[in-house]
Amino acid sequence: MTIDDPHRLGSPLTLACGQVLPNRLMKAALSEGLGTPSHAPDDRLTRLYTRWGTGGFGLVITGNVMVDRTHLGEPGNVVIEDDRDLDGLTTWAKATKDGGSPIWMQLNHPGRQANPLATKAKPVAPSAVASGVPGLPAPRALTESEILDIVDRFATAASVAEAAGFDGVQIHGAHGYLVSQFLSPLSNRREDRWGGNLDGRMRFVLEVVRAIRAAVSPGFAVGIKLNSADFQRGGFTEEESRETVEHLAGERIDLIEISGGSYESPAMMGRATVAASTAAREAYFLEYAREVRQAAGDVPLAVTGGFRTRKAMNHAVAEGDCDVIGLGRPTTVVPDAGRQLVDERVERLDAPRISLGLPRALAKVRALKALDGALDLQWHTDQLHILGRGDDPDPTRPAWRTAATMIERNGVDAFRSRRSAT
Repeated sequence: MTIDDPHRLGSPLTLACGQVLPNRLMKAALSEGLGTPSHAPDDRLTRLYTRWGTGGFGLVITGNVMVDRTHLGEPGNVVIEDDRDLDGLTTWAKATKDGGSPIWMQLNHPGRQANPLATKAKPVAPSAVASGVPGLPAPRALTESEILDIVDRFATAASVAEAAGFDGVQIHGAHGYLVSQFLSPLSNRREDRWGGNLDGRMRFVLEVVRAIRAAVSPGFAVGIKLNSADFQRGGFTEEESRETVEHLAGERIDLIEISGGSYESPAMMGRATVAASTAAREAYFLEYAREVRQAAGDVPLAVTGGFRTRKAMNHAVAEGDCDVIGLGRPTTVVPDAGRQLVDERVERLDAPRISLGLPRALAKVRALKALDGALDLQWHTDQLHILGRGDDPDPTRPAWRTAATMIERNGVDAFRSRRSAT
């Protein structure tokens, strides 16, 4: 098979749990903000995922579903604490699977990145270390019993997801959320068994994986989204990430999605400094994926962030740099991107980059950089809300309308970085 063989993207992939992905294209997680006031899924999510389910993707991953309704990533999060919303969750899963795509639920706890517009409780974290994201209050440190409770919450949510018909779950262990807070020495300064050296900082994520595995059937997939690095001085390093991958590979993980950065240093949006060679390859984290392959062993790797051309996607898979291509923002304006790529109907996908157009000097100011990122993410979230209404995407939507929507929904506090994926 040649490197540019267009059928490579269309080849199936068998996971360790026995699940078969029909092709190598994954709709990566995008936070939808389409839950009801009681944090249940509603008809808007069903309509949105009907579009993605028929979009030709080998795997569809939901936006982050929270495991604790007192700690939310943003307004409109779906939350699973028990089976009270099983009917709605079942409808959500079926809407996707009826279109031919498997669907995994991304499970998350925001930790110190809890959104103050949606979270009334004081945010929690491994240690009482504030985030550098503007507008986020300082957290308090979790107790031992609270840590164990959160581990159980992940397992409960996974069990409910399986009962609802989802094919798997993905643990969100990247982008500065709670799992990655435990992994990073910048945010985890604990001196007990949950902190200290990497073995201690890894304990939380390994316990979450083990608890989920014990709560679900053998054929239910368990994946994780993991940072290649924090891209912050003194943070979680690539060497530590490789060692974490090695340990995760021993825990019957089915798929490891490689990302990177946090909302303090948003490498996952291409807004951190990258080498020219990385830009030429399109994908932000492909070089790291190549390096971590040995540590991952037989566990397939997905890379999300920056892929835009079919040629680059084919090349990455055919060369063995990764096994799955994750697509985020492009799927908000091209919901059938998977089918178009596999059927060779498109050579390139483009996601508009929405920006304030600030002068270079101002663009480096942290608060303004966060504002610019918030506007970009919210513009793409607006596309999800348009799809949720049953309408087609609006790629020509002006940035000022998104800015007005942000203020209308959340007030002036909306202008801080929201969470999503690329």
